[in-house]
Amino acid sequence: MAEGGTLRVGLFGIGLAAYWSQFEGLEERLRGYVARVAKRLAGPGREIVNFGLVDSPERAFAVGHEARRQDVDLLVLYVTTYALSSTVLPVVRRAKVPVLVLNLQPEAAIDYARFNALPNRTAMTGEWLAYCSSCPVPEIANVFSRAGVPFHQVTGVLEGDPECWQEIEDWMAAAQVVEALNHLRLGLMGHYYGGMLDIATDLTAVSSVFGTHVEILEIDELGAICNEMTSAEVAEKLTAFYAEFEVQPDCRADELTRAARTAAALELLVERHSLGALAYYYSGCGTNEDAITSIILGTSMLTRRGIPVAGEYEVKNVLAMKIMDSLGAGGSFTEYYAVDFRDDVVLMGHDGPGHSGIAEGKTKVKPLQVFHGKVGRGLSVEMSVRNGPVTLLSVAEDGSGGFKLLVAEGTSEAGPILEIGNTNSRYRFPIGARRFIQRWNEQAPAHHCAVGVGHVAGKLEKLGKLLGIEVVRVC
Repeated sequence: MAEGGTLRVGLFGIGLAAYWSQFEGLEERLRGYVARVAKRLAGPGREIVNFGLVDSPERAFAVGHEARRQDVDLLVLYVTTYALSSTVLPVVRRAKVPVLVLNLQPEAAIDYARFNALPNRTAMTGEWLAYCSSCPVPEIANVFSRAGVPFHQVTGVLEGDPECWQEIEDWMAAAQVVEALNHLRLGLMGHYYGGMLDIATDLTAVSSVFGTHVEILEIDELGAICNEMTSAEVAEKLTAFYAEFEVQPDCRADELTRAARTAAALELLVERHSLGALAYYYSGCGTNEDAITSIILGTSMLTRRGIPVAGEYEVKNVLAMKIMDSLGAGGSFTEYYAVDFRDDVVLMGHDGPGHSGIAEGKTKVKPLQVFHGKVGRGLSVEMSVRNGPVTLLSVAEDGSGGFKLLVAEGTSEAGPILEIGNTNSRYRFPIGARRFIQRWNEQAPAHHCAVGVGHVAGKLEKLGKLLGIEVVRVC
């Protein structure tokens, strides 16, 4: 990924050099199609490197070298017409990045009457070749399979096919998430919450599968930064609290000041270590206890900013939160609370950070005397996820030490919740609450997951393919 978080997409079309002298205008026509694809692939956070037409093995070797020099993250092969597989394999072997094959006809169907009225069979053949994108795909797929090259494909029409282009856009979005994970600096501060064996995570596997760098942080550093915060910095953060949250009148001024100091310190800690995500848990005493018991407002603000924070040292789930946020869906820390069998909904939420950017209304700040028995004081956030379609994602470790993505789509609904100062939402699933719970648990996930707005399971399935890990869709 280039500096600034840009996905570099290498695009090339394919053809056969022998055609160009035989069929007038065919090469220029196909180059025009490639240019149209390049324009459609472009988007925020992407740079398209258009290598043009590859029409010979010699050109294939040259483009393969150039793809490496250009540091592309994804190769898009646009099959414009028939071409030999020997003009494709050298490119992908040398580039060594995921490959997306676009089998796109220029139009939905050939105009048979116009085609058959062409003046001679040479002209007919040239016209036919302009529509011949499907022809070499079996050959290419066979060679990729035998060469051990994983690939993905989209079949459709160059123009006027929104379903096709939505699928391509989903592939681009998934590739951008891969690059975000590959360049993520994940901070870990504190230690596991004792006894939660499900959340213990192989950090070497995290770096290997997701490309994520893990930065081990000392809680003492946060405490020391808290002590360095000026009154002006604390006042600025207090103002930000009232802008972002609905601060309840029973929140004490000293607790708000304490939370503001920690929030300001957290921002400095994140900046100092260039963090894109954070997982934490700590008990401690003295300065460290003061910081950790006033952390929730600051971690919630970071989560809204696209720097997700997970409590209970939940490494896998902060990855899930980052994935959802990178897809523009948010990504809030959650777990089962209870099931409302009368309404057939599942109550889910969590204490600690919430993603106020996906809340239904303004997130409330409330004082708590007890946080699930963990600490005895501090402020917490209470919110429900915005009503409408939602997606749940769990990054789970399997019995062999690998990872899988567990996904479910449902709906966040209005209705009574537990007003206990935590995130809390009512979720309805198309397979029903009872069946959802059972099917989710059958996959042996950790007890936390991330929730985001919108239905993005299709993008998550593509993400799993790009990462080379299993995706299980519950509903």
